[in-house]
Amino acid sequence: MYRIGVDVGGTFTDFALLDEADGAVACFKVPSTPHDPSQAIETGVRDMLRLLKIDPAQVSHFGHGTTVATNMIIEHRGVATGLLTTNGFRDVLEIGRQTRPDLYEYSVRKPQPLVPRHHRLEIDERLGSDGVAIRRLIEAEVAAAVARFKTGSVGAIAICFLHSYRNPEHEVAARRVVEQLMPGAYVSISSEVLPEFREYERMSTTVLNAYIGPRIKHYLDRFRTRIAAIGIATEPYTIHSNGGLLSLRTVERFPVRTCLSGPAAGVIGAAAIGAAAGMPDLVTFDVGGTSTDVSLVMQGHPLFTSNRLVADYPLKTPMIDIHVIGAGGGSVAWIDDGGALKVGPRSAGADPGPVAYGRGGVDPTLTDANVVLQRLNPTALLDGRMPIDREHAREIIAQRIAAPLGLSVETAAHGMLRIANANMSRAIRSVSTERGHDLAEFALFAYGGAGPLHAADVAVECNFRRVIVPQEPGTMCARGILFSDHSLDFVRSEIAPLSPQTWRRVGALFAEMRRDGAAWLEQEHIAADRWMFHAFVEARYMGQNFEVVVPMGDWEDAAAATGPEQFLDGFRQAHTREYGYDIPGREVEIVNCRLQVVGRVDKPRLVAPQGGPSLAAAQIDERAVYFGETAGWVATRIYRRSGLPPDAVIHGPAIVEEMSATTVILPDQRAGLDAIGNILINV
Repeated sequence: MYRIGVDVGGTFTDFALLDEADGAVACFKVPSTPHDPSQAIETGVRDMLRLLKIDPAQVSHFGHGTTVATNMIIEHRGVATGLLTTNGFRDVLEIGRQTRPDLYEYSVRKPQPLVPRHHRLEIDERLGSDGVAIRRLIEAEVAAAVARFKTGSVGAIAICFLHSYRNPEHEVAARRVVEQLMPGAYVSISSEVLPEFREYERMSTTVLNAYIGPRIKHYLDRFRTRIAAIGIATEPYTIHSNGGLLSLRTVERFPVRTCLSGPAAGVIGAAAIGAAAGMPDLVTFDVGGTSTDVSLVMQGHPLFTSNRLVADYPLKTPMIDIHVIGAGGGSVAWIDDGGALKVGPRSAGADPGPVAYGRGGVDPTLTDANVVLQRLNPTALLDGRMPIDREHAREIIAQRIAAPLGLSVETAAHGMLRIANANMSRAIRSVSTERGHDLAEFALFAYGGAGPLHAADVAVECNFRRVIVPQEPGTMCARGILFSDHSLDFVRSEIAPLSPQTWRRVGALFAEMRRDGAAWLEQEHIAADRWMFHAFVEARYMGQNFEVVVPMGDWEDAAAATGPEQFLDGFRQAHTREYGYDIPGREVEIVNCRLQVVGRVDKPRLVAPQGGPSLAAAQIDERAVYFGETAGWVATRIYRRSGLPPDAVIHGPAIVEEMSATTVILPDQRAGLDAIGNILINV
C-alpha cells in the first residue's frame, strides 16, 4: 500500500509518495493552479500514479497541506459576514487593543474590519465572568437580527457573546435560531472556535473562521470530488497549523486552524529528520516561490505559539511558531523612488512566474537572477521537464535593474541575491538571536525549492556551522505530512489564583477535555492504543498581562504526581526560561488549561538512497558560476544527487542538482552525506 502527502504552494504543488512495504519515497512537482488549487492536486496525483504504475486503489492514506485559508484572508476573498455579540460590544472588533500598527508611521492604518458595522448586531443578553446568566437570551431578538442579515446578503454569521468561554448556552441557543431561519448560512460560535478569555482575539478568530468558512467548504468539496474521481477511496486529511492532521469534516468546522497548514508540515518533517541525523537543534529554512518561512526546533520539538497576525488580523489558535517574510524564488526585484534596489515582497507567483520560465513573466525575479548567474540550471529544471530561457531573464535584468543602476548584469543579479539573503537572515535572527539563542549551536535545515540554493550564503551571514539539506528538499512540506500525527487542541480558561481548590478545578477541566478528545479520536476512527494526551497549564504572576506555558505531560500521570506546590516549581522554572528571572513570594494565577489530543500514525523509515559508485560518476556537467565580484565566474562541478556515493566528500565550489531543488556549495565549503542521505555542508 502507499501513502501520499501533497503540499499546495504559491508556485508549485508538491507530492511525496511512500511505499509502505520498503519505505521508499518518490517525489513529484507540478505548477500550482491558483484559480482552483484542487486542479493541480488532481493533475499531479494522476501523473504521479501513472508514471509509477500504481493503482489508485492501493493508496491507503492521503494528507494535504494548503494555503487556501491564508490566501483568502490576505486577498479579502471571504463571504459577506455578520456578527452577533453582546449589547455594547459591537465595536470591539474595530477598537481592538487601541494600539497603532506602527508607533511613529501615521500613514500605516489598521485593516478594515471583515464585518462592517451595519452587520455587527447586538443582542441584549449578558453572562457574568463566572458564566452565570445576568440577562437571559431572548430568541426573538436573534430572529430579528437574522431578518436584517437576510436583507444584507450575508452568507456567514459569527456569534461571540461576552464570557461564553465559561458558559456556551447562549451561543448554542443563538446558533439554533440562526440555523432554523437561515439554513444555508455558515455559522461559527466562539465557544467552539476559541473557548478562552480575551474578547478581542476570541471575536477576531471567530469572525475569521466564519469569513472563510463557506469558500473553504466549497474548496474541500471540489478537492474531495477530484480525489474520488482518481479512484482513491480513503478519506483525505488536511494538516493544520499545529502540525497535526484533521479530517475534512473537522476542517469545515474550523478552517481558521489551517492558516499555516503547509509550512507546519515542513517543520514537523524537519524536526523528525534532524533528530534522526543526531542534530535535534535546528533553524528550519523553507524558501519557496513566494515566501521564506523560518522556525526554531529545540531538542527535536518545534516551538509553538497561540497568537499571530494574518494580514494584520489577530488569530489565536495553537500553531507552530513560524516567521514568514515575502522572499522567495518568485520575488520581484524593483528600484524604489530613491534609487535603491529592493527584492519582494511582491511575487510573480505561479502565473506568469519568473521570466526564465517562458510563461509571459515580465518582472525580474530572484529565480531569474539565479539562472543568469548559472547557480540554477540555465537550460531546464525539474529533471528536464521545465525548459529555462536564460537569455530572456538576462535581458530583463539588464533592462530593469542593471541599466538604471549603472551596473553589469552579473553585479545586478548578484546584488538581488545579496538583498534577498539579508532579508532571510533578518528573519532567522528574529526567531533565534533576538530570543537569546546562539546560532552556532544550531544547524540550518534548508528545504523548499530555493532553500538549498541560498542556504550556504545565509549560513555564512548568520554564523551557522552546519547546513542540512534533506533528500528532495523541494518537496519537504509534502514529505512532512507523512510524519504528522492526527491531533486537535482543546482549551478551557480558568482565571483564578493557584490554590488547592483551583487545582481541583483544573483537574476537572482536563478530565472534561480528555472526554471530548476521546470522542473526537473515536470520530476520526483512530484505535485507542494510538491515543496520546499532552497537557499544558498557562499561568502568570498576579499583575502580569501574559502567561507562560508549563508542560504537564500526560494529565492522568501528572495529576497523580503533581499538586499545587509541584506545579509552582515547574512554573517558576518556565518563567525563568522565558523571561530570565523569577519573583519569589509573588502569588501565581492560573489562566488556561490546554490539552493536545494526538492519534499516532506510523512514521516513514528514513533510509539513505543507494547512490552511485563514485563522485566522478555523479558529475554530470561543469559550468561557470558567478560567486560575487571577488571570485567572479568560477568553473564549478555539477553533480546529480542520486549518483552521489555514501562516502562522498565534495569540495566547493560545487552544485548538486535533483528534481525538486538545487544545492549550492560555496568555494571555501565542504560537504558530504550522512547515514540517512542528508547533505551536510560544513561552513
